[in-house]
Amino acid sequence: MKLADLKNSGHWPTLLTSFLYFDVSFMVWTILGALGAQIGISLGLTPQEKGLMVAVPYLSGAFIRILLGMLVDRLGAKNTGIMAQLIVIAGMTTAWLTGLHQFSHTLMLGVVLGVAGASFAVALPQAGRWYPPHMQGLVLGLAGAGNVGVVIDAILAPRLAVIYGWNAVFGLALIPLFLVLIIYIVFSKEAQVKVKKKTLKDYVNLLKEKDAHWFCFFYTISFGGFSGLAASLIIYFTSEFHLQPVEAGTWAAMCTLVGALGRPVGGALADRLGGIRALHVFFLAAALALVLAACAGTIGLCAFGFFLASCAFGMANGSVFQLLPQRFAKDIGVMTGLVGCGGGLGGFMLASALGYSKGLTGSYLAGLLAFSTLCILALIGLNFVKLRWRTTWGALAEARI
Repeated sequence: MKLADLKNSGHWPTLLTSFLYFDVSFMVWTILGALGAQIGISLGLTPQEKGLMVAVPYLSGAFIRILLGMLVDRLGAKNTGIMAQLIVIAGMTTAWLTGLHQFSHTLMLGVVLGVAGASFAVALPQAGRWYPPHMQGLVLGLAGAGNVGVVIDAILAPRLAVIYGWNAVFGLALIPLFLVLIIYIVFSKEAQVKVKKKTLKDYVNLLKEKDAHWFCFFYTISFGGFSGLAASLIIYFTSEFHLQPVEAGTWAAMCTLVGALGRPVGGALADRLGGIRALHVFFLAAALALVLAACAGTIGLCAFGFFLASCAFGMANGSVFQLLPQRFAKDIGVMTGLVGCGGGLGGFMLASALGYSKGLTGSYLAGLLAFSTLCILALIGLNFVKLRWRTTWGALAEARI
């Protein structure tokens, strides 16, 4: 498949605006992680509190994704995206004007920021519905590559906080939010496909499918690994290696950029090699890389471990979403919400586990090794389902499984 096929097969302005919408949303979703070290010092937060502060947006976003997934089928992706963006803008404006003066205020903002994280359930279906099955891995990978917003956070947010104060960063973030909202309103379009309106009963019915649980589990590990690291690395580097937030942000950006860019690469590789085979490689690489990072004694070696882990998790994200439309083509809107919910829960698990590991043991080792173990469990799960998947729905799929 050639990249030129993207222009001929679907609607590239919608693909581009879906990417931009998800990009700025992801940037805002992870902003507490980017500012976590500075907020933690200012408010005198414990390691557990810092872990929860950066994790709550993931927990909130996990469940709001299901709601937005339902609204996408009822109101349309574009209307849902506009509504969600306005809620995020309102929350950021309030935080900027009133300030965050105690730990509970950061948690309340985190709940609102979950709406930004839930944009995943809007951007991917809106882009994916324009393209045929054999292009889903690449298309959904490109739309999902908007998670590069976390890299922008890591580079800019600590630096802007040094110059203007961390609370002012919430106000500055409103600039790209408004600009992208305007672009999204003008250029994005709904695919002319018939979509059945889903209810909570539809979600419950899909949860009766054992494959739905497997997909949720795999994405809990892949997206949870990427997003949990993205939210925690600046705090990790400042705590473990005593870096200043700006320097820690640079290291974190280098580690997470490859994960963000790896999503479309993972989707394209899954299109070529098969999603199951690709996931085997990515989960094994992530498990080993987390162990390397956990045991490293220098910033260079540690960052290299996180670099590899982020890359593996990012490509695994694309691979999961290469498989998902093949199994649940008629229910992709609901399944995007369900699987996205799992991914948000995974990010919450890793970020909060790192905080509690540091607070209770004085080290992040236990938290990282626990998540590495989950990667191994994902490998075992893949071996458990691969034969059944390839001989049932995979045998009828129009893409490699």
